[in-house]
Formats: sequence, structure tokens, C-alpha cells
Amino acid sequence: MTLNRRALLTTALATTLALPLAAPVAAQDKGTVGIAMPTKSSARWISDGESMVRQFEEAGYTANLQYAEDDIPNQLAQIENMITTGVDALVIAAIDGTTLTNALANAAAMDIPVVAYDRLIRDSGDVDYYATFDNFKVGVQQATSLVEGLEERFPDAEPWNVELFGGSPDDNNAYFFYDGAMSVLQPMIDDGSIDVVSGQMGMDTVGTLRWDGSVAQARMDNLLSGNYTGDQRVHGVLSPYDGLSIGIISSLKGVGYGSGDMEMPIVTGQDAEVPSIKAILRGDQYATVFKDTRELARVTVGMVDALLQGGEPEINDTETYDNGVKVVPSYLLEPQPVTEANWEELLIDSGYYDRSEIE
Repeated sequence: MTLNRRALLTTALATTLALPLAAPVAAQDKGTVGIAMPTKSSARWISDGESMVRQFEEAGYTANLQYAEDDIPNQLAQIENMITTGVDALVIAAIDGTTLTNALANAAAMDIPVVAYDRLIRDSGDVDYYATFDNFKVGVQQATSLVEGLEERFPDAEPWNVELFGGSPDDNNAYFFYDGAMSVLQPMIDDGSIDVVSGQMGMDTVGTLRWDGSVAQARMDNLLSGNYTGDQRVHGVLSPYDGLSIGIISSLKGVGYGSGDMEMPIVTGQDAEVPSIKAILRGDQYATVFKDTRELARVTVGMVDALLQGGEPEINDTETYDNGVKVVPSYLLEPQPVTEANWEELLIDSGYYDRSEIE
């Protein structure tokens, strides 16, 4: 990338959008990679950022890691600032995947390749590659765990009373999670095995903006007070993310579930966060889905390295992720369901967590 190309961005843009950037690690030989992460409020994103910085450093790059704390204008300004200061590549986990079109056009004008990280960036032809997990399969695994838990804990309760939660409507992944789950649950709803007592279905109804656990808890409170009075009990809750699961569990326990004769409903999750693993061991949460962020970082670093060194990034999907302008070539990693039966093998034996973090 030449200085002349970098000069194409105006000084006014730099002045307007400049934010103080975290000091990058010691300079390396191969260039600088800007990494835009959504928030530090989730342990998962902290792990993602740390894994990428470490692996980019090991590959010979300087990493400039920024967190936007779920503030869309803040993330946009951070990305524009990275472009202005001359990063050689961008890795972006978008807060809202529809808001970055102009910024990415600026990146393209300066020959800065862009890799969408875990969340698809929509409405832009300037996204070069996408690294993520098989998000439809995540939903399938969540629903499969839910059904297995219902059969195990409530063998004689059919039809099972189940409530549905979706992720943030501005996150493209949320729709894949929901659709994957419903590919398992809809046939059971249709044949009467599962009853969504509230009748609330569809992402436009069950979505949870910004993946906010307090919003999920408040909605669960309303579902319980409006639909589960007297002897009517909820048997399961489809939750697409551990942060929502913890809020849902708090709501359930607040009205007596998990004590006396009120069995704890089956609650699913995603990301294998420490509070949810502890909840699984207590019997409050039944399952989660493990997405090894070390592997996602490895794939992403490999993509960027190939792009900057004149190679060909490794991909395994050229059909699934249409962002509204183009089908973005992608690499999909395999998620893994986690229960009380296999948590040690997946999370401790693999070195993802130290046992002292859980027990």
C-alpha cells in the first residue's frame, strides 16, 4: 500500500473520526492488522481478541485491537481511524453488520483487505472473506440438546412446554441459530410434542437486541407471569447464548424453579462461558455450545497472512453467506455441544480453561 493511496482519505475525515487508539504491540516486520471487536462485556470476545493478538504477533504482525463496547458509532469511528492511520488489513466483528458500507469502501480504495470475523458484514461488496462457525449447526445442536434434556428430565410430561429466545436481530448469525434450532423444533411443534405456550415465535418476536441478558430476564419474567400460573410449568427454554441463559435462569429461579417440587427447566446456551459451565454443574443450565476461539483466530490469521503475502486464503464454503451484495467466501468451523458429561474433555483437557476457573 503506497503513501499516495493512503493520502486519498482526507485530513478532515481523520480529524473528525480520530479516536485515541490503544498502543499497538512492538512493531513487527510484516505489517499492522486492525482488529475491531464489539465489546468486552462478554468473556468470549475478550478471548477472541487475545487469541488473535497473540497469533498475529507470532505470525510477524503488529496487532491494533479495539473494543467498541457495543456502541455502533464508536466502532465505525475506530475502523475509520484504523484506515486513516494505515493498517494493512482489517478484521472486523461487527456490532451491526449493516452499518459499515462506507467505511469498507474507504478501505477498498486504499487496498486494505477486510475479513469479517464471526459476524457477517452485510450490504458491502468490499468484504473479502468471512471466518466463522457453522452457525446453522449451532442452532441444531442447541435444539437437539434441548430435546435430549426434555426426554431425560421430563419423560412423562409430553407435550413439553417450551419458550423460545433469539439473538440480536442486527446480528446475521442470530437468524442462522434460530433457523437451525427450528429445523429440529418445528416438526415437534407441528406434531404436538412441544407446545410454545405463549405462542411467541419468529425472530421478529423472540429476538433479544444486543444479546442483552437483562432484556432476556425481563422477557422471561413476563412469559412466566402471563402464561405459567397455577399448575402450568415451563419445561424448557431455547436460549441461543450463555449471557441470555443466565438472565433466563435468574428469572426461573426467582419464581421457585429448581427448588421443592419445581424441577429446573432445560435451558440451552452458547459460547461455554465460565458462569454457564458452573450453572451446568449446578444443574441450572443443561447445555451450551463450545466455539473454540483459538481455532477461529488461527483461521483468521491464516486468511490475513495469505492475503498480504500473495497467497490464497483457505475456505470451505462458497454458497452459504450472501451479504446482500455478494456471496462472501468463508471458512466454517465445527461447533461442539457441551453438557455435564463432556465439559472436562472439551474445555479442561483441551487447555481452553484451567480447572481452577470452573471449580
